[in-house]
Amino acid sequence: MKIPTLLELNYGSRTGLVILLTVSFFELQAMGYHNPIEWGTFDNERIFEGPEAVVYERLVYDSGLNTPMIIRFPDKQHSETIDKELLSFVDFAPTLLSLIGIEPPSYLQGQAFLGEYKAKKEREYIHGAADRFDGFTDAIRAVRDGQFKYIRNYRPDQGYYLPVEYRERIPTMQELLRLRDEGNLDSIQALWFREQKDAEELYDCKTDPYEVNNLAKDPIYKNKLEELRIEMDQWLAIIEDEPNLPERELIAKLWKGKENQPVTADPQIANSSNEITLKCSTNGASLGYKIIDADGTIPKVWSVYLKPFKIPEGNKVIAQAYRIGFELSKVVE
Repeated sequence: MKIPTLLELNYGSRTGLVILLTVSFFELQAMGYHNPIEWGTFDNERIFEGPEAVVYERLVYDSGLNTPMIIRFPDKQHSETIDKELLSFVDFAPTLLSLIGIEPPSYLQGQAFLGEYKAKKEREYIHGAADRFDGFTDAIRAVRDGQFKYIRNYRPDQGYYLPVEYRERIPTMQELLRLRDEGNLDSIQALWFREQKDAEELYDCKTDPYEVNNLAKDPIYKNKLEELRIEMDQWLAIIEDEPNLPERELIAKLWKGKENQPVTADPQIANSSNEITLKCSTNGASLGYKIIDADGTIPKVWSVYLKPFKIPEGNKVIAQAYRIGFELSKVVE
């Protein structure tokens, strides 16, 4: 396994990466996945959490955006095949709908890459963003085609390195800081600790996979730079993204100018011959419920409402609704 140039620090860093990957592999085996071809989709933090996560995981470089994705079809259809199509996380929802024969609604940002409603044309570009880093904020946008990555830094006067508390506890991060303080980082390792960022970055991800050679000012790549600038501007306009909008103003926008956080409407419970139907007038809200038995026992865990359900005679139902960004509704009976 090739360790990124930035992390070629010492034996301890290498060992940490190998051990974490080995443990994850055996964990997968314990779960019944004995052949890598049979692995499902797992978050990159779960399998590849190691020294590389110190720098790359939270940024829009390929090592932060690229996530292992493995799909297992019934009866091992398409087994051991590789598809290099550009995909984005926003494509997952429309693809799942497409696989079950439902046409994805037009308001979804992504496009289906499998199923009945598979997009007629593969993606030419994917987009990335980085904003909040735990207790710190930044504003970075990226667009990538099959070879080149364009990054726009909306806060060029703010350096890449931010003292995120969680990250400061990682041994590799502590080693990087020690070498920085001693002045012993090499020229590539020191890039992350620059006090300022370039306003624009352009990388050839095939010849420069760790994205250290910024081509944005190279006249040879002028046309590619302009192409990706235009694509980014169009995408930001389509999704109504304002990268420079302060968080307080963003919250006000999400709250539609109101001073207080919106509250999810209370759910409505209908009981017809012990068949329970739940509704909520807040669009996009999820509904949870608990069935209280005749003895008054209340389950500890909420169940997610998916469709009407039957309850035994003498039982009661309590329900609560929640939309992300809103306050919870009251618990109703």
